[in-house]
Amino acid sequence: MDKLKKHPDLKKAMAEIKRGSSEIIGIEDIEKLVNRFLHTGERFTIKAGFDPTAPDLHLGHTVLLQKLKTFQKYGAKVQFLIGDFTAQIGDPTGKSKTRKMLTPEEVKKNAQTYKDQVFKILDKDLTDVVFNSEWLNALGAAGIVELTTTYTVARMLERDDFEKRYKSNTPIAISEFIYPLLQGYDSVALKSDIEIGGTDQKFNLLMGRHLQNVYNVGKQQAVIMMPLLVGLDGINKMSKSLGNYVAITEDPNTMYAKILSISDELMWDWYELLSDKSIEEINELKEKVKNGMNPKVAKEALAIEIVDRFHGKGAGIKAKEHFDKVHKMGAIPDDIKTFEISPMNIVDALVTTKLASSKSEARRHIKGGAVKVNQEKIDDQNLMLEANKEYILQIGKRKFAKAKIV
Repeated sequence: MDKLKKHPDLKKAMAEIKRGSSEIIGIEDIEKLVNRFLHTGERFTIKAGFDPTAPDLHLGHTVLLQKLKTFQKYGAKVQFLIGDFTAQIGDPTGKSKTRKMLTPEEVKKNAQTYKDQVFKILDKDLTDVVFNSEWLNALGAAGIVELTTTYTVARMLERDDFEKRYKSNTPIAISEFIYPLLQGYDSVALKSDIEIGGTDQKFNLLMGRHLQNVYNVGKQQAVIMMPLLVGLDGINKMSKSLGNYVAITEDPNTMYAKILSISDELMWDWYELLSDKSIEEINELKEKVKNGMNPKVAKEALAIEIVDRFHGKGAGIKAKEHFDKVHKMGAIPDDIKTFEISPMNIVDALVTTKLASSKSEARRHIKGGAVKVNQEKIDDQNLMLEANKEYILQIGKRKFAKAKIV
């Protein structure tokens, strides 16, 4: 192995690197890079690309960041690539139609929030934040035309999402064919040793290997693919559009409560993909639960760890205390929002105070027994809130509002 004997710590390092991954291409190359670092301190590069198509990151995005953090521990210098050029096209991966192009202003604004958020996980000294507009703008029209000659339309149509759209006569823009080529060219420009991405990015990640060979970079990047984090619903991948997400900018109390709501089974996947705990520590927790410990204790520890990560040490315990006060003792939170409203029935009040998004939803909650007024469960949809009185309105265990009737 690179004429170096296997370092005593190599096995442990590789176990942490492989942890939770779905597929690794070029594992022998990764081992060589890590082994050389353990022996000599020589670092290598790992690239991860993020198109700033939305302003905030959620826990699903941090699966890659956690793995990058592990790589930093074992010798990697992270190339945190913000796709400010490619974001204006939009990644076609998994899309059933051509995405709307973002404006440069939208991209710039979103990119700044990414920069502000990632260093809550990554070591800033071991991270280079790079923007692909730097080399893709310089590539120019002639360079992009040359780039398109490195791959055929037939090969592009072998890609699953393109194939489905082609067979169903759904339009595919030429720009969508160019997207994976541009992402692959990022690996040429950066001369990356490794690239990491989600399982849905396999086509794009392999394009980087292909183009490094075409452009004679002198290496072919290894590729590591991570699973897509399942969201709060326990079924679909975490997504803002599905509402099953935990944003890393959410307040500590909301973040804690959301994490505590996941199923016991899903909790172990989240531990593997999101926790800083070692494999041994997670296995010990599993053993304790198997031997009778309430799984909620393990879930609380995970929620505290994640809240602390994004809000500072001690924030997790405070969030737990708040949660226990509200949910275990039936207490009312101290920070609920107050609304001054005119006399109206409870259905209208739930909509006006934004506890329900519509009257039909409000009625559904009342019928299901989820609505309380002043901590008393109600079932009368015609209940009137009277003038010159205050009411504490509640849906379920987490949604509160104070209504002052004027």
